[in-house]
Amino acid sequence: MLSTNKTRQANEFRHVSYLWDEAKAAQLAGDEVALLIYRSNLLGADLRLTNYGGGNTSCKVMAKDPLTGKDTEVMWIKGSGGDLGTMKRSGLAALYVDRLRSLKNIYRGIEFEDEMVELFNHCIFDLSSKAPSIDTPLHGFLPFAHIDHLHPDAAIAIAAAKDGKKITQELFDGTIGWVEWQRPGFDLGLKMDECLQQNPGIRGIMLGSHGLFTWGDTAYESYINTLEVIEKCADYLEENYGKSRPVFGGAKLQSLDKDARLKQAATLAPVLRGFCSNHTSMIGHFTDDERVLEFINSNDLDRLAPMGTSCPDHFLRTKISPLVLDLKPDEDVTDTAAIQEKLAPAYEAYRAMYAEYYETCKHPNSPAIRDKNPVVILWPGVGMFAFAKDKQTARVAAEFYTNAINVMKGAEAISEYTSLPRQEAFDIEYWLLEEAKLQRMPKPKPLSGKIALITGSAGGIGKAIAKRFVAEGAVVVINDNDPDRLKGADDEFRQQYGRDTHTAATLDVTSAETIRKAFDAAAVAFGGVDIVVNCAGLSISKPIEEHTEKDWDLLYDVLVKGQFLVTQKGVEVMRKQKLGGDVINIASKNGLVSGPNNAGYGSAKAAQLHLSRLNAAELGKDHIRVNVVNPDAVISDSKIWAGAWAEGRAKAYGVTVEELPAYYAKRTLLNEIILPDDIANACFAFVGGLLSKSTGNVLNVDGGVAMAFVR
Repeated sequence: MLSTNKTRQANEFRHVSYLWDEAKAAQLAGDEVALLIYRSNLLGADLRLTNYGGGNTSCKVMAKDPLTGKDTEVMWIKGSGGDLGTMKRSGLAALYVDRLRSLKNIYRGIEFEDEMVELFNHCIFDLSSKAPSIDTPLHGFLPFAHIDHLHPDAAIAIAAAKDGKKITQELFDGTIGWVEWQRPGFDLGLKMDECLQQNPGIRGIMLGSHGLFTWGDTAYESYINTLEVIEKCADYLEENYGKSRPVFGGAKLQSLDKDARLKQAATLAPVLRGFCSNHTSMIGHFTDDERVLEFINSNDLDRLAPMGTSCPDHFLRTKISPLVLDLKPDEDVTDTAAIQEKLAPAYEAYRAMYAEYYETCKHPNSPAIRDKNPVVILWPGVGMFAFAKDKQTARVAAEFYTNAINVMKGAEAISEYTSLPRQEAFDIEYWLLEEAKLQRMPKPKPLSGKIALITGSAGGIGKAIAKRFVAEGAVVVINDNDPDRLKGADDEFRQQYGRDTHTAATLDVTSAETIRKAFDAAAVAFGGVDIVVNCAGLSISKPIEEHTEKDWDLLYDVLVKGQFLVTQKGVEVMRKQKLGGDVINIASKNGLVSGPNNAGYGSAKAAQLHLSRLNAAELGKDHIRVNVVNPDAVISDSKIWAGAWAEGRAKAYGVTVEELPAYYAKRTLLNEIILPDDIANACFAFVGGLLSKSTGNVLNVDGGVAMAFVR
């Protein structure tokens, strides 16, 4: 019996989030599509119900047919590739229900079901709507006004249990139907319709090893029905955890403490990234979530991990199985060469396993084998790494494997966990429809898969460089020695670019400890670093008689020693990865041009310039390129120009501070004011791919100062 009580309270649910707001829903009354979007966003906000991009929802409404003017039934459903939690109206597909159901008349059987997907386009009602997904018939063949299809951990734990059908029948007293595992598609839609016909009055259907379908006459009834069913599944699992045997067979080892785990992860992540990037440059994600630790520290890890996942949405993002590292939690991983030698056979074995899986399961028309490296890597006692084409994909893969862990935990508590058979898994992974979806993905941007650390990137030139790199596909570590300035930049990047493009770290280039912590943050957040831009700086302009020893030491500590220390640590990480890399040093026109009142700053910039040449000569064997960008008079958004430096330069040239920008522009060959974006463009030129065989170079971005021409 469906619940129609709209006075439910959040505290009535312990395992799911009840988020329905009556006032907000009332504002949407009469617009069933708007209520569908509202319901979908609520369901997608709870990762216990479904992951990013997983599941789909629908509603059926009457609308005027634009061709006949008559009322016709239209189904609105999440379109292909969308995400419930962030879905908007533009993410829905709208189809004529009668046309969709009429496709049954021309269906030629399961071996031809993929050809039906193209015919969905002939059923589209709203020509501006999203492309229909493979799950469209699963919703269309059921008669209910509102339908939710989710992948909740608690439900899949039952669906993936050896006795899942029996447990479902007993737990719900026959009010939830059961359909055995079958790849999503037209035929599964027919099987679900058949299940409903054989079990009239049921409130949902469990799909073996896959997920859950629930429904209702209204958006709210579907929402509350979904929550109630999942809550009941979760309650049942909770009652059985540890009842017949310890969870996952009990703990085999103990985790390191939090700080030690992060230190180990930061040390090893670049090595793992290097192995995982031998085909395509990958971005990493690390988590030491307690649910992950419980699994990877357990006696059952060696039995369950090779089995892989059950739900196709989990499997598509986590691959056939994870790689489990044969390392002790506290093992010394600081000797890069030794640990690379130790891990190499494990990676080779994984690649060989994956190749055998492909060769054994492939069909004559299967797409070519893809990257053979693991996506998920488990280090008992430390945590889980995931590597993928970008940060979001890596993070989502880790979230999906965490869900898979929850499923295994639940299934083992009530019965015995079963995963997808290898052939079924392959048929999902190398499905021609999935391959077509991959081929439609946008072309990678020039810096996709790259990780950049730009010192002083909370403002001025550094922030402009970071923004340009993010726009070109990189992930960045923004940093500053001013916590307030850093927080402002962090908030700005999060609002402008989202959560998966950057991480923030306090960094003082005169402090080796903060440098180490910033690079550790890069390793934990993304797996390592590929590009280091030494941009942090300061300026002091004084006549020689006024220049103090303190001034001199500060300039050389920040500009020269800081560049050296940051480069040194960056090179250490790059060598662990064995992927090469780039170091760009933001020097200055003053490193080449002599001017008044500039002994300390100018000579420090000259030292930066020559240090760059020395590093380029030394690091070429590692395929690490070192290049220099020489700006001049970049006044916009600069801390340097906000204080005494501007006053000193104005005094030296006999102009006012306000006249400085125009003064500097007029003395250039191009008569141009130099902006932070101009320096960012120059940095991108070095790392964007066209200059990959260039090192030891100096690029002047000064509007043309003849005295600064490199001789």
